[in-house]
Amino acid sequence: MSPDSSPSAAPLQPIQPITGTALFERIHAIRTQIAHAFVGQGEVLDQLLIALLADGHVLLEGVPGLGKTLLVRALATALECHFARVQFTPDLMPSDVSGHAFYDPKTESFKMRRGPVFTNLLLADEINRAPAKTQAALLEVMQERQVTIESRSFPLAPPFLTVATQNPIEQEGTYPLPEAQLDRFLLKILMNYPTHADEVRMVTDVSLGRTASDFDLSRVSAVAKPADIVAMQLGTALVRIDDVVLDYAVRITRATREWPGIGMGAGPRGSLALVRAARAQAVLENRDFVTPDDLRSIAKPALRHRISLAPEMQIEGRRVDDVLDALLLKVEAPRR
Repeated sequence: MSPDSSPSAAPLQPIQPITGTALFERIHAIRTQIAHAFVGQGEVLDQLLIALLADGHVLLEGVPGLGKTLLVRALATALECHFARVQFTPDLMPSDVSGHAFYDPKTESFKMRRGPVFTNLLLADEINRAPAKTQAALLEVMQERQVTIESRSFPLAPPFLTVATQNPIEQEGTYPLPEAQLDRFLLKILMNYPTHADEVRMVTDVSLGRTASDFDLSRVSAVAKPADIVAMQLGTALVRIDDVVLDYAVRITRATREWPGIGMGAGPRGSLALVRAARAQAVLENRDFVTPDDLRSIAKPALRHRISLAPEMQIEGRRVDDVLDALLLKVEAPRR
């Protein structure tokens, strides 16, 4: 069985990291291009870019019609990376995601048909509409950046980013993501309704002299290639974090395991996610070091999907973010 030729399967050559002002300018250029098509939601866009810089995956949650798919398509256009989209449905099979082996009668041999995961940017649209067996097809590729088919492992070339979307309201015909899969996402980003001004601009941009109800992605220019993204990720990993700030990240995560009202706290992967995301947050602020404010600003996206509330808190209608807000106020931050 021989793998099909795929541009994303070729390994990249050794790359020098992009650091300092050059790194900030690169990510700012990407942000500017996405903003040509994606209106408003600056915090959501920043968090998506943080995941990109930190080489992590994103779970993007919001009601239909907010532009989740548009955001990912605009990102793919700005990055000039290989992009694939999978619409998750109840009848989607694991092989539809990862690929499968098939017998070719012409050559009288087995060949491998690569699935959509062999890409740089994967959009798993409405991931909670597929059953657990199909969702699990992403576990290996998200964690180990490889796909196993017929007992053979096929590595993916970097960068690789999964953005999974889900609708938090509609529950009919959906399958909640298991904790093991939720933990694979670096961030869980919540997308809310746009502001009045942003919605006016959005409606104006789409409806003025047009019949289609979609944004024009032709205004988005490619400003980065796969090698550039890897170099930016390497540079982000070099952002300095003081020992006391790192200790603060660990104390935040450990507090979730003992906090009243939290049934299950975040594991060590939560501490790692906090530090990785805080480094990327520092890059967005054009700094080469992490501050306690970086940790606080990214704590909720990094931890909200790694904890579960106790039954009494759920009965009271409390939100995970409210509990995390209270926790962050109590965990003492470094004073230097």
